[in-house]
Amino acid sequence: MTDPSEDKERPRRAPARPSTGGPRSSGASGSGRGGGPRRDAPKRDGAAPKREWKPREGAAPKREWKPREGAAPRGAASTRDGAAAPKREWKPRDGAAPKREWKPREGGDTKREWKPREGAAPRRDGGPRAGSAGRSGAPVRSGRPPAGADRRPPGADRRPVRASDDDSRPRHDDPEIPDEVEAKQLDKVARGELRTLSKENADWVARHLLMAGRLIDDDPALAHMHALAAGRRAGRIGVVRETVAITAYATGDFALALRELRTYRRLTGRNDQLPLMVDSERGVGRPDRALELGRSVPRSELDVAVQVELAIAMSGARLDLGQPDAALTELQIPQLDPERAFAWSPALFDAYATVLEELGHDDEAEQWWQRSDRATIALEQAAIPEGEDTVEIIEEIIEEDPDGAAR
Repeated sequence: MTDPSEDKERPRRAPARPSTGGPRSSGASGSGRGGGPRRDAPKRDGAAPKREWKPREGAAPKREWKPREGAAPRGAASTRDGAAAPKREWKPRDGAAPKREWKPREGGDTKREWKPREGAAPRRDGGPRAGSAGRSGAPVRSGRPPAGADRRPPGADRRPVRASDDDSRPRHDDPEIPDEVEAKQLDKVARGELRTLSKENADWVARHLLMAGRLIDDDPALAHMHALAAGRRAGRIGVVRETVAITAYATGDFALALRELRTYRRLTGRNDQLPLMVDSERGVGRPDRALELGRSVPRSELDVAVQVELAIAMSGARLDLGQPDAALTELQIPQLDPERAFAWSPALFDAYATVLEELGHDDEAEQWWQRSDRATIALEQAAIPEGEDTVEIIEEIIEEDPDGAAR
């Protein structure tokens, strides 16, 4: 048990007060956390007394701070180590050239005064427009036309209107068409492809196509001009691009023919002009590409007439590469029948005879030349309707004597 007398002598701790956040006051008496006077805390038994601070023995005395000579006063701009850097006066470097004063070049043009270009719109006035302001409240420059208005000055040239496929107006570079050539004379299949055009434009295109077909054998250049005129009016029609390609091939422009044939093939999805594409590749000097193009489509997917024409074109590509034996093999197809004549037979017989002559088989080549002539005659006779005779008209010039008697 503890002695009650000891409890009386032992001081009791005051309960901790919550901090009110008030400021602490300084002074001898001090203040507590709650802002009231701070009571001196009793010393614990055996606690050491608070030592008074004294400098250590042998330690250097505390130096009094003094500004460095030439240093700027406190608060001024200073360098990294705290010392103020005096502003240095600029001086030219030793040996450096003096700064040159600008002068105009001798003989050079003086500053030219701005002048408006001839026919150009006048400069817009930069003054404020009465009763108007921009988004920020600033006045808007005058002279600017309202939204949606024509900004071009009066009298300025208008941009030419681009002709469309429905434009039926005649053009200055279109070749003339005789009055007797009518649109209804065009083939019905070709006429059907022009239905997407207006009637007036379709008639113009049809008449140009008719002229191209009539002139391609006698005047290929003029036929090509008619085809180009049709192409300017209906460039997205397959039969038109086909006609441009055929006339270009007839004039010897194989590069243009190849481009137009590719476009025709893309528009229609047809391969009926594949032989002409192969021959055009030969024309631009690419027989290897010609053979590759000819093998790209299975022969069974082509019509018989197209198969024959393709065989002739492939044979020609082989001859271009110096392969006459392979050229003869290309022509040995089922349609090479000397006993029957079809529309493609004369051209096939001629090609076969040409390759035989290249190989030195002149006698055999002569036989195929004769077969080609007989096939041509047979086809001409078959074209005459049954029951009609061929009438040959012979004109004779009769001269009369001065006495009026004929002789």
